[in-house]
Amino acid sequence: MKKFWYYLDLVRLSAGAGLLIGLGDFILLKIGEPLGPFLFAFGLLGVCVLGLNLFTGKCGFLVEDRIKVWDLIIILVVNLICGYAFGVIFSLLDIAIVSVAETKVANWDMSLEFFLKSVMCGIIMYLAVELYRRGTKLGILLGVPLFIFCGFQHSIANVITMGVAADFSWTILLCAAGNFAGAIAAWGLCRKNTK
Repeated sequence: MKKFWYYLDLVRLSAGAGLLIGLGDFILLKIGEPLGPFLFAFGLLGVCVLGLNLFTGKCGFLVEDRIKVWDLIIILVVNLICGYAFGVIFSLLDIAIVSVAETKVANWDMSLEFFLKSVMCGIIMYLAVELYRRGTKLGILLGVPLFIFCGFQHSIANVITMGVAADFSWTILLCAAGNFAGAIAAWGLCRKNTK
């Protein structure tokens, strides 16, 4: 029974993260640049403050926080399913964002460039969350606009955009792999020496 409640909480907090990132993506699709990327930061800030489970915010801490690989997979799957569902709901709120989302999804492909853009996003997400853990919100408030202005790829934001466009692309798995690789690389290069 204990495990049931543990996994229920894991799923609930992962769905909540999907909602918050969804709100950030919605405003980005609605108003675009230059203000949208800064308002998108509300999503990651909310995830960190509320202690929600966002794949891109957790994967860089896999070793440090002793996160079980199975738990991380559950977080990713729930983020993706709920993110897509929230995207579909957001498309019903404002029809104008649908064409913006369709254009974005059409430009994603299974390429090295797309993967490397995902890696770079993973690096920024790890650093944003690490800076938050060390007591400053500036990593989030500047890191989120940074990855958006640079055109880097965030797997959970991307799946929400896919939901808005009512489209699905397997690039999402390449993006998640890139986010993971970037976050782990950043952890390896930037973590504190505990010795």
